[in-house]
Amino acid sequence: MKKIITTTKAPAPIGPYNQAVLTGNTLYTSGQIAINPENGELVLDSLKEETIQVMENLKEVLAAADMTFENVIKTSIFISDMNNFGEINKIYGSYFNEETAPARETVEVANLPKFVNVEISAIAVK
Repeated sequence: MKKIITTTKAPAPIGPYNQAVLTGNTLYTSGQIAINPENGELVLDSLKEETIQVMENLKEVLAAADMTFENVIKTSIFISDMNNFGEINKIYGSYFNEETAPARETVEVANLPKFVNVEISAIAVK
């Protein structure tokens, strides 16, 4: 049985999907981009600010399911330019304990929704 997870503290979906789906003890989040949930505007002032907004959005979706980054077992990072990997990775890494960090992949793609630079999704388990 699946339970739809939603929060007003993360951006509302911009298509036919939900912020996250909980099935059993496993949470599957949709990819988060740097939309400020308070005003619906993209945060693109800098790659640092963009990545922080993505991670904060993901944090709020996890919180809506009573989870934290400690529950995350797998992430997928999609970036528009692999040259940005170092800066994104530094910010991403600050949200995890390196010893218990999740598995992940990082993929460079031609385009992302709204032509952002980074999108991140996660799978978490209670």
